[in-house]
Amino acid sequence: MSTKHFDYIVIGGGSGGYAAARTARETLDNVAIIDNAPELGGLCILKGCMPSKTLIYSAEVLHLAQQGKAFGLNIPEATVDMQALHARKLKTIQEFAEYRQEQLESDRFTLFRNRARFVNSRTIQLDNGDQLTADHFMIATGSVVSMPPVQGLDNVPFWTSDHVLDLDFKPEKVIVLGGGIVACELAQFLSRIGTEVIQIQRSPHILKEVSSEAATVIEQKFRDEGIQLHTGTKLKRVHHLNDKFTVTFEQDGKTHTVEAPHLLNALGRRPATDGLGLTAAGISTLPSGHINCNAMQRTSNQRVYACGDVAGPHEIVHVAIMQGEVAAKDATGRTAERVDYDTLCGVVFTDPQIGTVGLSEAQLKERGIQYLVADYPFDDHGKSILMEAKYGYVKVVADKQGIVLGAECVSKDAGELIHSMAVAVSLKANVRDLLKVHWYHPTLSEIWSYPLEEIADELV
Repeated sequence: MSTKHFDYIVIGGGSGGYAAARTARETLDNVAIIDNAPELGGLCILKGCMPSKTLIYSAEVLHLAQQGKAFGLNIPEATVDMQALHARKLKTIQEFAEYRQEQLESDRFTLFRNRARFVNSRTIQLDNGDQLTADHFMIATGSVVSMPPVQGLDNVPFWTSDHVLDLDFKPEKVIVLGGGIVACELAQFLSRIGTEVIQIQRSPHILKEVSSEAATVIEQKFRDEGIQLHTGTKLKRVHHLNDKFTVTFEQDGKTHTVEAPHLLNALGRRPATDGLGLTAAGISTLPSGHINCNAMQRTSNQRVYACGDVAGPHEIVHVAIMQGEVAAKDATGRTAERVDYDTLCGVVFTDPQIGTVGLSEAQLKERGIQYLVADYPFDDHGKSILMEAKYGYVKVVADKQGIVLGAECVSKDAGELIHSMAVAVSLKANVRDLLKVHWYHPTLSEIWSYPLEEIADELV
């Protein structure tokens, strides 16, 4: 057994961990990264953002081709080629993964391909018995699929998002448990490649991360596309026999049973802290399981920081990167500004997409902040009508002086459109200033000018 000392040690080589290591390396010479995953790259590149959005975009192209008649086109047949789809996804993520691997394996860092756990407040032990000490540590271990208390679920061979993202065949029928972002994105993907999808959500609405108004639009679109969506349910039990899954649930006081050869457990994820030895290191956690951090991402152990999914409060890649950078600057004695969650930008990659930024109406009401709000529907907008993209709306909220506090967009390409308002929120722009913008016609983006005008008209 040997012991080595480093200036800075990062546990986890994903987006947040690498951002912390890179930032620490700007001023420190002796930085180590510990990552025991079978492949280097992190969740986003290997099992999250990049593979899922690659597949979702292909499914959108397929869906548009199948709607050819609506656009005056004669496309006799459009079907999925799962082998080709799978190969394209692998090629796409390989390029990103190889680049990240090169970064992690560069001589800028010392890379350990081991599991790690704290044995005391400033010492890590690797699974080969070696011990490492450091002036500061970063925990960036991400998250894992959670196992909610549903009878029988822990005894059946269910799929996780990893399995769906790695499919090289088209499933005939899938039951999707859950209504969060991952569940909804993958449910629509499966439906669009030709799989019969039954989706079961416990809450009254899917996508509880967004407003009920936004969720309602997606629910309608899902049902219009043929997804058998059940909301407001109580899962009773899951059973698997003779290659068939049976799920029993209650809805509106009645008991229902559905069957399918495949089951996707998308009921959420939890922070990946098992085996880290947090107690030995004096690191406290929240009731949610997330590591408790202050505004600089420092834990209850003054030597240790945490970022990304393991820390929360938002499991978003760019947030993990921002947290990692803030933490590393703080650990190295540099000035750092905390991550401003009041300007948070989020995107759900269903179709229509949902883009949000800043404070929601619910948050403003909770804080007792008076505000002005206006919205406008896409089914009355030129560009969206000619694109057959009529689902959804845009909404802007501003304070009584006209400063934009938040916005919501439910539409085709909402993830792109929301960034107009993300700039506005971050720079504290006034609606009157935004109306000086050349909102080009006909574009999807010009729809923002309508709620902006309405709010401007209400200003004193």
